[in-house]
Amino acid sequence: MAAYEVNPAAVEHARRLIEGRQYVLESDWGDLQPDAEAQNAFLEKHGWEEYAAWHLGLTVGANDETKARHAFGYGDLRRVHRSGLIACVYRAAEWRHKQVELAAHDLLQRLDARAGIA
Repeated sequence: MAAYEVNPAAVEHARRLIEGRQYVLESDWGDLQPDAEAQNAFLEKHGWEEYAAWHLGLTVGANDETKARHAFGYGDLRRVHRSGLIACVYRAAEWRHKQVELAAHDLLQRLDARAGIA
């Protein structure tokens, strides 16, 4: 099983988006998460640093400028998706990646508080 570390730049990016109200509260993450074509188009325009900011996890040992390095995507490359954060919490918990799970959980709580979800 791959090991992951939290991507601090992605956590900060997500926090800024949440504070700026750049989020989607209701979406079907299975249908809206960026596919390979969307990811490749984003990479061509924005590069690896901005691509990395959309992934809460970094695969330990993987080369920096590869898709294999970046895991636990939480947004559509424009906005944070609540359903994306929920998916991150669930997947990280399922595979016992505790630090990623906690980072995603914290972001979910921040989003809910900002959106006024009780």
